[in-house]
Amino acid sequence: MVLTGCSGLEYREDVCSEGEYPVLTVGGTGSACVSDGEEPPAGFTRYPEGKVPQQVDDKWDVYWRTHTLDKDGNIIDAPDAG
Repeated sequence: MVLTGCSGLEYREDVCSEGEYPVLTVGGTGSACVSDGEEPPAGFTRYPEGKVPQQVDDKWDVYWRTHTLDKDGNIIDAPDAG
């Protein structure tokens, strides 16, 4: 089966692989993927519930390019956003 740009189907890349979840750098826009069942590494935190990016360039992936969380979990403008 060949898919063309006219097929109406669009490929969207997942932010993390199956069995992983995305985490955000505290105070920055960096991100990483962590294995399910593991806690985020030092300097990272979980995204707020309902605001987790699932696919590259989805609503939340784009949002978190210019926003981040401070050490208290508050959403702030990202200092390193271009």
